[in-house]
Amino acid sequence: MIASLKGTVQAIGADHAVIEVGGVGYLVQASGRTLSALEPGAGVFLLVETQVREDAITLFGFGTSHERDWFRLLTGVQGVGGKLALAILGTLAPDEIARAITLDDKAMIARAPGVGPRLAVRILTELKGKAPAAGGLSERSPLNAARPHSSEADAIAALESLGFRTAEAARAVAQALRDLGEDQSTPNLIRESLKRASR
Repeated sequence: MIASLKGTVQAIGADHAVIEVGGVGYLVQASGRTLSALEPGAGVFLLVETQVREDAITLFGFGTSHERDWFRLLTGVQGVGGKLALAILGTLAPDEIARAITLDDKAMIARAPGVGPRLAVRILTELKGKAPAAGGLSERSPLNAARPHSSEADAIAALESLGFRTAEAARAVAQALRDLGEDQSTPNLIRESLKRASR
């Protein structure tokens, strides 16, 4: 079973990415949230959930352990397959799913394509009280294989605290570093990243 992949983004499709590892390209299904943080040619580390069936072996990729844990919970609900779970995770961030379950908000769950009112109620009922614990630093890190410098990680965390999603924050900080150079003070990097995130 494949648990993770570390390599280079070869291609990105509407619902998948091809990750090249040691000359082999792995097709990995992923949520729109995860795919939006990937860039062709960039290094990447993805956690992987492998599903083996009689007619296919499917890899599902995740940028954080929290997203993977929610995927496992969602696919444990009757009527929720891998692709539908990714559609839910692409529409709602893990904390939004947790909030919807806590508030018994079926309308929020039903925002995901393919989720009708009955299935939304089933998801709320079966996942009540089962929310996985949120991750630590890995939840803040962008999906690139290299660990961010402290100023980069601090800037991403600052944007997240202002309400930006992880992928949006990571993309804005990466753009600021690319435009201004790597050697930036944290306050300046946060200021410049905010300009790019709000465009």
